Amino acid sequence: MIVDCAIYRDGRRVDGPVDLPDALARARAGADAFVWMGLHEPTEEEFAHVREEFGLHPLAVEDALKAHQRPKLEVYDDSLFVVLKPVVYEPEGDTVSSGEVMVFLGDSFLVTVRHGEGAPLGEVRRRLEGEPALLRKGPTAVLYAIADAVVDHYLEVATELQTDLEELEAEVFSPEGGRSRHTAMRIYTFKRQILEFRRATVPLSVPLGRLAGTGPFAVAVPFVKESAQPFFRDVNDHLMRVNESVEGLDRLVSDILSAHLAQMSVRQNDDMRKISAWAAMAAVPTMIAGIYGMNFDHMPELHWVWSYPAVIGLMVALEVALYRTFKRRGWL
Repeated sequence: MIVDCAIYRDGRRVDGPVDLPDALARARAGADAFVWMGLHEPTEEEFAHVREEFGLHPLAVEDALKAHQRPKLEVYDDSLFVVLKPVVYEPEGDTVSSGEVMVFLGDSFLVTVRHGEGAPLGEVRRRLEGEPALLRKGPTAVLYAIADAVVDHYLEVATELQTDLEELEAEVFSPEGGRSRHTAMRIYTFKRQILEFRRATVPLSVPLGRLAGTGPFAVAVPFVKESAQPFFRDVNDHLMRVNESVEGLDRLVSDILSAHLAQMSVRQNDDMRKISAWAAMAAVPTMIAGIYGMNFDHMPELHWVWSYPAVIGLMVALEVALYRTFKRRGWL
């Protein structure tokens, strides 16, 4: 469905209902005007009119309708197609989920298609409408503002994940050492959240690099003003910080998982030594009782009055000796 559609002239929103063909014609007739249309999970029928009016490429339209795309930038004859993946952190369940924002950018229009939750498009529109100087730069400024809002939220999510990881680390390396059977599951679940986060942040470096015109992507992108490249470089710098943080989180959670598994192995070895020690202590009286339980006529002290207490005393003495030996070696 269409969430919002407006004409912006000289950095300010033009009041009144918007007739799409007329609005697009008026925007293209003036150098200081453009149309910004926002849609949320449109159907193919709903998007058909938009596709026809703006002349959008069918491959980009297909990607926008089906979603589940990686962050990317595609250049077509009459528009750019940019895919961003905003993320949402849910503190109740310590989970990360991602949505999608598709941006069609042309010489006098910008169409945004949102899938899922967490896309900050409404907030971006309100902020830009309060900054006419920035909005006066046209659709490129809107694309920059969207990318900046998405990447800035990445930084917030990375901070939340860092806090959760510190709590998990404290649990694993506590005196109890993460004895709970759910600790390994929590570590694995956390690693899955980082993987979901990486799918949104890492592929975005290529599109932002092209928009910023840096490194191997120092080629002008159509419909993006050269004066906007420093702004995209700033967003790209923030994204690099996010990717470094995510990479560090991923390595650290892998180290925590390895440490937890090592702790579990050490505990199992300690348990096996204790079990072996108790089994050895139980074997001695069992052996003696087994010997005296055999049906032979000629056995030492078989008819001796003190044979029973003597054997019991021998068992106790051997048990005490074994217990002290195992205790001294740390097996008990």
